[in-house]
Amino acid sequence: MSNSSSISHFLLLALADTRQLQLLHFCLFLGISLAALLANGLIISAVACGHLLHTPMFFFLLNLALTDLGSICTTVPKAMHNSLWDTRTISYTGCAAQVFFCMFFIGAEYFLLTIMCYDRYVSICKPLHYGTLLGSRACAHMAAAAWASAFLIALLHTANTFSLPLCHGNALGQFFCEIPQILKLSCSQSNLRKLGLLAICACLALGCFVFIVFSYVQIFRAVLRIPSEQGQHKAFSTCLPHLAVVSLFLSTVMFAYLKPPSISSPSLDLALSVLYSVVPPALNPLIYSLRNQELKAAVWRLMTGWCHGH
Repeated sequence: MSNSSSISHFLLLALADTRQLQLLHFCLFLGISLAALLANGLIISAVACGHLLHTPMFFFLLNLALTDLGSICTTVPKAMHNSLWDTRTISYTGCAAQVFFCMFFIGAEYFLLTIMCYDRYVSICKPLHYGTLLGSRACAHMAAAAWASAFLIALLHTANTFSLPLCHGNALGQFFCEIPQILKLSCSQSNLRKLGLLAICACLALGCFVFIVFSYVQIFRAVLRIPSEQGQHKAFSTCLPHLAVVSLFLSTVMFAYLKPPSISSPSLDLALSVLYSVVPPALNPLIYSLRNQELKAAVWRLMTGWCHGH
């Protein structure tokens, strides 16, 4: 029986067993991560430089782009390195860092999506109070609360996971260090601290989820009361990208973490983890910029070189 104190490294899941497939995975990950870096980088720059985009909606979008950049930089580079050099190892501290940053960026993204939902709700259901409810100070406080809460949750989860004794080897069934995979190596199956922490996080996640659903029910009711079809279309077009991003994020994360063990298989786990950790950071900027004329115009201005507005 090996103890966690004697584990100096973990073995990650090899994405492929042949050299050609390893290089193919490397190229795929490289392509996706470059697309995510470019797209999110453009959104961050466009919002930071464009005076017209200094509104709550775009301020939160900038924060969301930061979480997307963070999450893709946490998991993908190590997987690319391992594919390229035909290795599977990750150091104990590297693994702990990956767990922390994964939880941190996923948590921050979820809280920010909840805040963005509130922003849409106020703009459509309480437009006259928009300026007072979402002033620059209120927005800064909300964003800071989202980042701080995510930091705290990530810290608690990481400390809890890596304080458990591990006695089932050091091979993880995932291409990055993920909490459920590390818990499979733990000696104790039922751990009170683990369950307590999970309960707190489940309540938080459920609270945000109920808030998002409730807000969207109110939003749709308000939109359907708008007399003109053009007004309805305009209101819907500001909500649909957010709804699409929330659905993509929640469905993949929930399915990955809450699916019954009976349908669990290494290839399904792998596909799901790519879906929630690699695909959203690359897709989110696309979803937001496709429907948003102001953002498209700002990105275009940035790319054609007149960042300083008119």
